[in-house]
Amino acid sequence: MKLLFLACLSPKTGNCTTAERIRAHIESAGHTCELRDAADFKSSAEVASLIEQKPPFEGAIAIHLFKGGRLLLGEATVPSENTQVPFGVVFGGTDINEDVKVEQKRAVMEQVLLKARFAVAFTDKLKAEAEVFLLSQSSKIYIQPQGIKTEAAQSFCWSEFLRRSGVSGEDVEDLHVFLLVCGLRRVKDPLYLLEAFSEWHTENPLVVLIIIGPKIDPVFTEEVEAISKRSAGVYLAQERSQEELHAAMRRSAALVNSSVSEGMSAAILEAMDLEVPVVARDIPGNTAVVQHEVTGLLYSSPQEFVRVSQRLLVDGELRERVVANGKRYVEEHHSLDHEREAYQRLVDTLH
Repeated sequence: MKLLFLACLSPKTGNCTTAERIRAHIESAGHTCELRDAADFKSSAEVASLIEQKPPFEGAIAIHLFKGGRLLLGEATVPSENTQVPFGVVFGGTDINEDVKVEQKRAVMEQVLLKARFAVAFTDKLKAEAEVFLLSQSSKIYIQPQGIKTEAAQSFCWSEFLRRSGVSGEDVEDLHVFLLVCGLRRVKDPLYLLEAFSEWHTENPLVVLIIIGPKIDPVFTEEVEAISKRSAGVYLAQERSQEELHAAMRRSAALVNSSVSEGMSAAILEAMDLEVPVVARDIPGNTAVVQHEVTGLLYSSPQEFVRVSQRLLVDGELRERVVANGKRYVEEHHSLDHEREAYQRLVDTLH
């Protein structure tokens, strides 16, 4: 079966990583799956023309109900019975958490969900949100958590990483590095903790915050760069390969998430798999995977972030407990094999 797969691929985002992993699952079942950037298409008519090329696509999948799904609603340039192929959608997170608040977008997403053969939510909460805000299509929404696989670069040099990130001094091995992994865009809110963290660093110079991730929003990136430079103990690192990022995570005191909205944070799950403590903002997407003081730590304000992080550094028993439980949680709920089997079954419904 020849499938078209639409996702936001450029610049590198969590949805891009998810799309590449799902494509591999689909192709391992013998299908052909062409992954295309949703941002390259201005309308569903353009996608309809692509679908009709020879040999035509027989089905489609899109990540994100609005950004990807709306392009599959089938307005062909030349009317034809075959312009709308059977398709499925995967909720991206911001579609259900943010875009549903905009009436025009919600109307489009309702149509997408109505016409889709299946929809995938990463969490129970995301499915419940979709059922509240969109026309109920409950029977076609499947819950399939993201599958997680980590691989840390063997040749990674921690001291070199710190130096290139701007961290200087002789005692780098004694530092407690909090790693905030996110694409630089407002919904990830990397500036949320900076003032409180700087105050903490002033009191304890051994704690530092390193922000790392792709520069998605150029204007916002400039803002982050400027504020980071004048915030004591805060550094902005250059984006690294996935393997290098995992190696940096492994050496960190904790993985930090400060997002306003999340579907399901792959970085949080990867940190758990790498046995790194997680300190995450108390929002629905995060609480779906982080249980406070069980699989990680949650905070609702910058001041609370500092308090729970201070506790993490001195309470060895707490640290061991959240690390062990986090690792077990990922192994039990985010199996790559289970994810592969689920998507292969769902693709079969497009025949």
